[in-house]
Amino acid sequence: MNEPVVQERSGPSLIWLIPILTALIGGWLIVHTMTDQGPLVTVTFRTADGIEADKTRIKYKSLNIGMVESVSFSPDFSRVEVRARLNKDADQFLRRDTRFWVVRPTLSARGISGLGTLLSGTYIEIDPGQGAPQSLFVGLESPPVVHSAMEGKQITLMAHQLGSIDRGSPIHYQGIIAGEVLGYEMASDYRNMLIHAFVKAPYDGLVRSNTRFWSASGIDLSLSPDGLRVKTESLQALLFGGIAFDTPDPQDAGVENIDGLVFTLYDDLKSIKEQSYASKIRFVLFFEDSVRGLTVGAPVEFKGIKVGAVVNVSLEYDERGSAFRIPVVIEIEPERIVERGKRMKRAPKEVFQDLVKRGLRARVQSGNMLTGQLYVDLDMQPNAPLRLAKSGRAEPELPTVRGVGLDQIMAIATNIVEKVDKVDFVAMGVELQGTLKGANAFVNGLKLQGAVTDLAASLASLRGILRTVDNRAEPIAANLEQALAVAREALEKSKGTMTLVDGILAAESPLHHNAVRLTQELAATARSLRSLVEMLERNPQSLLLGKKPTGEP
Repeated sequence: MNEPVVQERSGPSLIWLIPILTALIGGWLIVHTMTDQGPLVTVTFRTADGIEADKTRIKYKSLNIGMVESVSFSPDFSRVEVRARLNKDADQFLRRDTRFWVVRPTLSARGISGLGTLLSGTYIEIDPGQGAPQSLFVGLESPPVVHSAMEGKQITLMAHQLGSIDRGSPIHYQGIIAGEVLGYEMASDYRNMLIHAFVKAPYDGLVRSNTRFWSASGIDLSLSPDGLRVKTESLQALLFGGIAFDTPDPQDAGVENIDGLVFTLYDDLKSIKEQSYASKIRFVLFFEDSVRGLTVGAPVEFKGIKVGAVVNVSLEYDERGSAFRIPVVIEIEPERIVERGKRMKRAPKEVFQDLVKRGLRARVQSGNMLTGQLYVDLDMQPNAPLRLAKSGRAEPELPTVRGVGLDQIMAIATNIVEKVDKVDFVAMGVELQGTLKGANAFVNGLKLQGAVTDLAASLASLRGILRTVDNRAEPIAANLEQALAVAREALEKSKGTMTLVDGILAAESPLHHNAVRLTQELAATARSLRSLVEMLERNPQSLLLGKKPTGEP
């Protein structure tokens, strides 16, 4: 049996080639993976609602640019840290102003958003920003209203109260949605609210230093001589609140640079017009009667035109007179009053002092009978006495007179009711009932019925007599006229032979004159009888009631 021959081989063994190749390939894969791997970003949120590792995606404009790798608590357990790996080409998005937020189904003033997540699940949206590179971010709890790609201006408004304005409420310009509310916060004085908003292009060019903003939420309901008027900016503003703005004419244009400006948010457009009058003068009025219904802000009118408002109503006790009086402080806006087409050149106080000498007086009047609201009415009453309290107050005093307010009307009505209440309606009813019974007995009595029957019979007999007289009066008058004509003819024929008779019956003789007069009176009597009969046939009651006046039916 031959023994094996062992020979030593010089050089490295081929068996080591396999692990070397494996190591090289592994190293190349590691390097390739490291070089092709995107950046790792950490975003903190208050809650991890809807976020899952290896499922929740990072999106930009609906394209996947990364995936969440892990979700854990922060060291102090106050927030949730979400670590996500982005694509290699997404490293340019990670800047100081970049924002992250979780997209979920939400209902806001802007409408319903994120409905697609009901099927695909929640995801994290990214909005690239500017600045230095950064890998640690604080996520937003709600989607931003304005994205970095939108052009426009961000503005800040100050309001006394927030009202129905919320994040996403629209900003209107002449009925067009020109922007949205970004959010709000309490001011440093803890009395006002700061509202952050965004006006998009091209409407941002209309926002200047003198631009006026007012709340356009709800319904503007007003009652005027033209009737009831209802106005709202839009249905969206009615439901979710809104803001409107306007800029004065170009000749009054303000500065375009509004950086650092804080605009005032007025309650409504009317408030802007009210506060446009810069000059204000205060006067004090003293009233002795009740001013219930007169509140701060009530108008001060002169001949029906508003010239100011009430700023304070209080109650004072006068020790000298041991009586109470009510000082009412009003503010007059002299810019509302013009003098022959131009603004006043004289000092307003001087003008009012002159008006007081000429009879300017103040009184409280009822502005609304339903609500009992009162207002201060200024009017010229030269015959009214000049009553001044001379209280020594800093405000100049205007004289007052008693007005006809709701209390005075109620007092008059109460006085009338008291007088009516003193009337004995029971006794009046008894007397009236007795009078009606007597009248009923008289009307329905046998004597009155018999008298009416006898009167009807008498009227019938009289009507027959008058008809007979009327039928005979006209023939008699005609016969008399015919006889006189025959006699006149006979006398004219015997004129030459009967001188004495001619002298007696001549046209100038009394006998001839009396005969002619008798004939005329008989004819007139016949006509009167005929008219009397006709009138009695039409109105037989004239014998009792008399003839009706002319023109009466």
